[in-house]
Amino acid sequence: MQSATVKFTKSDLSRYPFLKENAEYVEKLDLRIEDLAAPEFVNVLQRAQERVEESILYAVIDRNTRNEEVEILSFPVAVMLVIATGNSFIRKRYALAEAKQSYGDLRNEPKERIVAVAQNFGWKLEPNADPRVPYEFALQFTDYLRNTVHLREKKWKLVNRTLSDGKVYVARNEACRLLSEEVRRYIEQRLDTKELPNLPQTMKEMAEKIKQLSLDKLGKTEVEGFPKAVSQSAFPPCVASLYETFKSGRHLSHIGRFTLTSFLINIGMPSEEVVELFKNISDFNEKMTRYQVEHIAGERGSRTRYTTPMCDTLKTHGVCANPDELCRNIRHPLGYYRRRLSYSESKKTNLKSS
Repeated sequence: MQSATVKFTKSDLSRYPFLKENAEYVEKLDLRIEDLAAPEFVNVLQRAQERVEESILYAVIDRNTRNEEVEILSFPVAVMLVIATGNSFIRKRYALAEAKQSYGDLRNEPKERIVAVAQNFGWKLEPNADPRVPYEFALQFTDYLRNTVHLREKKWKLVNRTLSDGKVYVARNEACRLLSEEVRRYIEQRLDTKELPNLPQTMKEMAEKIKQLSLDKLGKTEVEGFPKAVSQSAFPPCVASLYETFKSGRHLSHIGRFTLTSFLINIGMPSEEVVELFKNISDFNEKMTRYQVEHIAGERGSRTRYTTPMCDTLKTHGVCANPDELCRNIRHPLGYYRRRLSYSESKKTNLKSS
């Protein structure tokens, strides 16, 4: 089945703004940045702002296809607004929200359109023609591997898949889930730029409102990230235990090393300092350690930073240690660290005002 058998409609372009045909459609309109300040584009600007705000508040973007033209044009404008905020949290949040909505839309599409969307990214995806295999699609294993690199569930591991002639068999939901990963990465790449044309004042003001909304709804620490200085006093008990074990040169399990490394990377410790920490371990190999740390930090390979495992996962693997009162209301080690930092900050503020 060839993608040429599927012609994307204007409705498709409004629901899947990442399609190449979408960019071609917008390009033919020959719009200039300054044109967006004109009264006839007020609905486009409002919808673009709405898209970004929905991503911040709900981590998903509701498709508003009542006006397909506005929906199509609002995506590149939303991208510009996100870039204009200069905020990495908002960039990731927006890419994730667009990807999640695409996943929901794709699941309801016929096979032909799912294949066509996949081929938009150069995937080798085809309907399964083997009646003996109970899956709807067959996907080239390289495309499969690229999009499962940070999916943690066991079902995504290649050893747990049906593989034949270099193709991995996947169900409809799985194909759409992997496509959403491709969408997320594509949008993150579009947002990862420092070059932005001079925007109309209206758009600059919108970008500032979006930043303020993020701060109001999600909190300063989550939006702006953790302080540059690492605070050991705010470590959750499990990480504190791993950290002391590591510093003393004692052995840590693979999951323990990954948990500690990913935690330190995510709270702002430079990769070089993490590598230095590993030097206390008897089996230290600098070349291998540096590669692994930089891979977890997103500085190598897929360029995706790995996050720390959830508390439930750490309990399953026996990494959870000495849980305190705060642990009862926390689901993630980074959430614990963030809560402790917020508590310390508010305590300082109260002391100053008293």
